[in-house]
Amino acid sequence: MICRILLLVVLPSCVSGSFVVNVTQTCYQAEENHNITLEWTFTTKPDRSTKTLNILCELFISDKLSVLYHVHEGVEVSESQDEEFSGRVQSDKDALREGRIRLQLSRLRTDDSGLYLCEVNTDYGFSVGRCQLNVTAVFHSSNLQTVSPQPESRESQHGVGLSLVLPLLALVIICALLCLVGIKKRKQTLTRVSEIKPITT
Repeated sequence: MICRILLLVVLPSCVSGSFVVNVTQTCYQAEENHNITLEWTFTTKPDRSTKTLNILCELFISDKLSVLYHVHEGVEVSESQDEEFSGRVQSDKDALREGRIRLQLSRLRTDDSGLYLCEVNTDYGFSVGRCQLNVTAVFHSSNLQTVSPQPESRESQHGVGLSLVLPLLALVIICALLCLVGIKKRKQTLTRVSEIKPITT
C-alpha cells in the first residue's frame, strides 16, 4: 500500500509513451458546504473500446488513500467509493467519452482538503494526474450579528427600568424627609406647649 502511494505521488504525469493524464487546474480553493468540479483530461483513441478504460481517482492525506471515483472496464463501480464521499460525487459520463473526467464534489468539508490523484489505465497506456484541493471553514457573520444585540437589548431594558425606579425612589425619599420634618416640628410645638405654665389667680 505504501509503495503504491509513493509510486502515485512520485511518478510524473506521463508514464507510458504518448498517453497523458493532465489536470485543468493544479490547485483548487473552495469554502465548506459549497460544491466544486475537479477535472482531468486523458489521451483518447477513437478506435478503442471504453471497455479497456480503467479509472481510479483518490484523495491522498498523510498515508491514507480514499476512493473518490472508480471505473472498471468502462463501468462505474460505486461500491468502491469510500463512505466519506458517498452521495457527494457526480460524474459527467458524456465528458468521459471525450477523454475528460469531470467530478462534482458537493457539500464540501474541511476534511476534503488534500492531494487528489487520478490514474487512468487503458490497453494503450497508463498515467496519473494530480491536483490539490484546499477547503476553508466559513464563519457566518450573520450568526454573530443575531447573538450580539441580545446583551445590548438587556442593557437598554435595565436602563429603562432604572430611569423609572430612580424618580420613584427620589419621591419616596422626599416624602420620608417631609414626614420626618413634620414630625419634628410637631414635637417641638408639643414641648413648647408643655413648657407654658398655667396662670394662677
